[in-house]
This record gives sequence, C-alpha cells and structure tokens, in this order.
Amino acid sequence: MYVDRDMTELSMTSKQEWKDSELQYFHHSLQQMVPYLNAEGQSIHREIVKEIEARGGMKRQEADYTHSTKISYD
Repeated sequence: MYVDRDMTELSMTSKQEWKDSELQYFHHSLQQMVPYLNAEGQSIHREIVKEIEARGGMKRQEADYTHSTKISYD
C-alpha cells in the first residue's frame, strides 16, 4: 500500500526531489495505463523514467535473505 505524497503534491515538486519509492510507485502505476494515457500523462511518465535513469535505475532485481524480488513502495 502506498502511503506517501499524492500526485497533486508531487506535480508541484521537481522530479529530482521525489523519493525513490515515489518514482517507483508512479512509474509502475503509469506503466500499467500507458495505452490509455493522454499526451500529458505520457509526458509525466517519460519524466519519471528519465529521473529513474538519472539516478542509475532501479537496483533490486533479485532476492536475498532480507529482500524479496517484489519492489515495495512503502
């Protein structure tokens, strides 16, 4: 369950100031809706992807004894 800032607040905040969990959550959410996004939604999704890439991508792609393979947003 996501329990951080909502898109209304984040839309007034630079992507560089977003937490990793916020970027991951909204990337995942928008990724699920890509076929239905209008131009503005696609632009926001591209900005999120660019910021994730600028930070070096999402690191955890494999499980270990303290973390699962599923990304946790909170």
